Formats: sequence, C-alpha cells, structure tokens
Amino acid sequence: MDTCIDCALCEKVCNELQPYEKREPLKVLAAINKNEEIRLKSSSGGIFYILAEKIIKEDGVVFGARFDENWQVVIDYAEDMKEVEAFMGSKYVQARMENAYKDVKRFLTDSRMVLFSGTPCQVAGLHKYLRKPYDNLLTVDFICHGTPSPKVWGMYLDEVVKEVKSISSVEFRNKDKGWKDFSFNLRFNEGDKTASMLSPYKQNHYMKAFLRDIILRPSCYECKAKGCSSQSDITIADFWGVHNIYPEMDDDKGTSLILLNTDNGIDTLDKKQVISAETNFKRIKSLNPACYLSPKEPSKRDEFFARLDNENMIELINECTRPTSKQRLYKIVYDCTLLIYNMLDRVVKVKKSFN
Repeated sequence: MDTCIDCALCEKVCNELQPYEKREPLKVLAAINKNEEIRLKSSSGGIFYILAEKIIKEDGVVFGARFDENWQVVIDYAEDMKEVEAFMGSKYVQARMENAYKDVKRFLTDSRMVLFSGTPCQVAGLHKYLRKPYDNLLTVDFICHGTPSPKVWGMYLDEVVKEVKSISSVEFRNKDKGWKDFSFNLRFNEGDKTASMLSPYKQNHYMKAFLRDIILRPSCYECKAKGCSSQSDITIADFWGVHNIYPEMDDDKGTSLILLNTDNGIDTLDKKQVISAETNFKRIKSLNPACYLSPKEPSKRDEFFARLDNENMIELINECTRPTSKQRLYKIVYDCTLLIYNMLDRVVKVKKSFN
C-alpha cells in the first residue's frame, strides 16, 4: 500500500473483478485419439497430446502442469515431446504459476508458436496479463472441478509415504481397471524394491476429500471462469455420459469431450488423428455441470482446515467427509432417478431399432 500509485491496473487485469462474458462453443465433439498407447497414458481420450505435438512440430513451445522435485505441481514449458509427457495426466493439486506468464509473453514476442494449457482461471488470467490477442497463441483449458490445497497434498504424502520411501510416480487417474472406475496410483522405491499403492478413487482418502470439495481453495466456490468464459480456444474434459449419446465410442478406455470455442481452436485440431462425433452444447451441459456451476462449499470445510495441523489427516478426512442423512437420501434418490432415466433411454432406442 505504501508504493501504490492508484493506477488501478491490477483491478483492470483481475479476472475476479473484471471477468470475461460467458459464451457457448462453436463446436462440441466426442473424440478419441487413434493412437491407443497415448490414449491409455492419458486421463481421458488423449487429445492434449495431439494439440501439443502440432505446436512442437512448428518449433513452438507448450506450457502445462508437471510435478516438481517435491511432488507439488508447477506450470512449466516444454520444447520437445519428451518434455511434454510430464504434462500428461490429471494433477489434482493447485499449480504454482511462477514465471509462466512472463515466459509465454517472451516466446510470443519472439514469434514462437505457444500452447498454454491450464485451469480456466489460469487461462483467463493469462489473457488479462497479455492485454491483447496474439495470432501465435493457442490456449487450452479443461472443465475444472476445483483446485485442491498444495498444503493438504503435501501433508497427505507425508502421512502415507514414510521417509524411507522415495516416490517414483503419481497417477491420479490410473486406467488399468477402466476409465470410469479409475484408481489413484502412487509408486515408490523402498531400498532396492519397487512398490505401488493402488486404490480405487472412491476409497482413496485424498481423492475422497477432493471430490467432496472440502480441500478446494475458497475462490473455487465462486469461480468467475465458468461457462466457457476463460477465453480459451479449446476446452477439454472427460465425456461423462458418452454411453447415452454415442455408445459406440464408450469402451471404458477414455473418451474426451472437446469444446472448440474459436476458429483458431477449430483450425488447430487435426481430425485425421482422432475418431470423433459432433454433438451440441445443450445436450452435454447436464452431463458435466462443472462446466458452468461452481462446487458448493461444504459445511465442514472451515473445521477441516482449523484442525488440519493438529490431527491425523486420514481420520480427519473420514470425519469431515462423512455424508449426512440428508446427503445419503439425496444420493439414493439421484441414483434411482439415473437408473430410471437410463432404462427409459434404452427402451426408446430399442423401439427406434424396430421402427
């Protein structure tokens, strides 16, 4: 405050105070990478790899999220596909931006092609920072559930991995048992032995805390970058519910939802490398409400963080994420409604096949 000159520039470039308008994508696709190996390494359909490869082939630079030496997440850049592999796979931890925005501007000014990938708020922040459009910039975000606390993630690792063990890899979305029922997988070295801590996402404590919204940062509960308002060229997500629209594209290996928001996004996606089918935005909104709705702040979030430093995290997660009677009843009603909907949908399809 002592050095502020009241220019208000910080307010002008703040997406919280000056959010972009909501919009609808120009095209909506269900898509699968034809390269089966890349698809299986990816969280969903393997589309990010295709976009990154195109930029790298044009001597461009790709920005994405990777783990650092402490297994926290940071935004970094890559100039070859080997380095891009570190950006693959979902990372459910808030990423440090560090110098990424400055690096993006430096490469753009040097006339390099740049792909910047991140959360919607990070993409919106980049556009606000740059303050003008660049023809050599492609921005890619994803439908975001919210970003969990790096502190919680670090404490979780401290509890489940003792000092004698050395982590070799972390997968938040291991698909060995399928895309829909994915697993959390943490591989580590202990002496000369290699071991793996594999658990279904519904049973893993960190994933439980994340999906119950209790470890998200406060701004996620009032996100200003929902509704395709980040100004990204392309939005990527899991195509949950694809079996209701394109059952032939549902083999439980991962299917991507692609929102092509700009002409630049449409021109960049190489359809020769994907199996795709077009749908419409209204049809997919109900299948992925995180596209336009912020998560609701849990009643026990403040209590969780107030007790975090003094209690066993696993026990605290169990206590603070235990569903109430009302929530259990709601889930029963929701599951029954979904079951009836799917049964009616099958009946309609059977009738159409006879006609």
